[in-house]
Amino acid sequence: MDHKRSKTKNDYNFLRSIFQKSHQTLLKNYVQHSTFNDMLQEGNFDCVSGSATLGMLLDRYNYNYEIIETDYHVFILVDINDKTVILESTLAIGGMISSPSEVRAYLESYQPVEFAQLASLTERLGDPELSLDDHAIFRKVSLIELAGLQYYNDAITHFNEQSFGLASKQLSKALVLYNSERIKNLQDLAKEQAYKVYGYDIK
Repeated sequence: MDHKRSKTKNDYNFLRSIFQKSHQTLLKNYVQHSTFNDMLQEGNFDCVSGSATLGMLLDRYNYNYEIIETDYHVFILVDINDKTVILESTLAIGGMISSPSEVRAYLESYQPVEFAQLASLTERLGDPELSLDDHAIFRKVSLIELAGLQYYNDAITHFNEQSFGLASKQLSKALVLYNSERIKNLQDLAKEQAYKVYGYDIK
């Protein structure tokens, strides 16, 4: 990619190359709740690990971009010559959205509703089967905060398996990277459930 970049100054075309090459070599199999390590080792990815991969490449080539966190999904907005392009990492075909009308429709589908509240703390980001009726979260996050969301996803797996101590540990790691209200709330819930099940407080 470095060699290709040295040969072209067209930011849009090179962005398409980044997106396509990422899916050819790294983002091979969409698997719900895959970690970044899963992606590196096996090519399995979800919206969190996929967006992290694209974000690091966009950093390397100095693109102006934003990672957007919604209730149950993550995607990327890239600004090229005052035009917004969406990178939807979970779609190898059709996941680079540049038509203004399609960009507008995509963003409108995730816009938050006033006074809306996140419906479930125990649903991971990146589950395509979830209803998109919840519209409580739409905010920019950094790559470091995205790593926090990876720990949050992992904590939900442990929580749903009733491993509340492990869930709380992962959430503590998540909070170091991302001081998010929903991460704090899930940790409180994990501690509460642990007390109910085990009869003692967990740290």
